Amino acid sequence: QVQLVESGGGLVQAGGSLRLSCAASGRTLSRYPTGWFRQSGGKEREVVAAISWGGGSADYADSVKGRFTISRDNAKNTVALQMDSLKPEDMAVYYCAARLGSSIGATYTSIGEYGYWGQGTQVTVSS
Repeated sequence: QVQLVESGGGLVQAGGSLRLSCAASGRTLSRYPTGWFRQSGGKEREVVAAISWGGGSADYADSVKGRFTISRDNAKNTVALQMDSLKPEDMAVYYCAARLGSSIGATYTSIGEYGYWGQGTQVTVSS
């Protein structure tokens, strides 16, 4: 079992930055491709970014490309999401998710592909 805990959310003005962190316990994250998702209002949960367990491959939603960066430190069992140039439409609860993966370079961007989820952290962006 992998337990995931997100941190780093908060209130920020538009144009500002936040860095979210996902910490894992129970098992090492080193073989677990990981993703960040978000959900706001009555909308469906959507992928924000995903990273392979080796850290060499990453995918981003079009809406965050060039503004967000996903990274991981397998030695520290953490995955981070650096969010710059935040917009009001980025406001949401952000979730970290992980799954066991075999290919070092594979990324996963669908909710159904992940089996482990954190509780989420709120990101609020004021205009």
